Amino acid sequence: MSRMVRIYHNPRCSKSRATLALLQAQGVEIEEVRYLETPPDSATLKTLVRQLGMQSARELMRQGEVAYAQQDLANPALSEDRLLQALVETPILLERPIVVNGDRARIGRPPEAVLAIL
Repeated sequence: MSRMVRIYHNPRCSKSRATLALLQAQGVEIEEVRYLETPPDSATLKTLVRQLGMQSARELMRQGEVAYAQQDLANPALSEDRLLQALVETPILLERPIVVNGDRARIGRPPEAVLAIL
């Protein structure tokens, strides 16, 4: 029986492509979510934060992105809802790739990190 995993994927990212290839090599069934085209909603992002064992959506952000600074997302006064809204509105901020298997998730940096949840 095949296993189904979801990958939040950006095909332009080398780590994301490598993680996708690793999953394919493992023989798992893959649901590919191109999050720049189909951004996850706030509820999905909240679930991902929990599944990844993070305390805040800020941990799910690519803090080196220009948009992070432009939106002042390092500001500790920002609410969790505002951080989630920023991820929904500016999906390039989302750390990638994220692989979800059941109720567990891992960021594929390095790609082999996702093997722990297969």
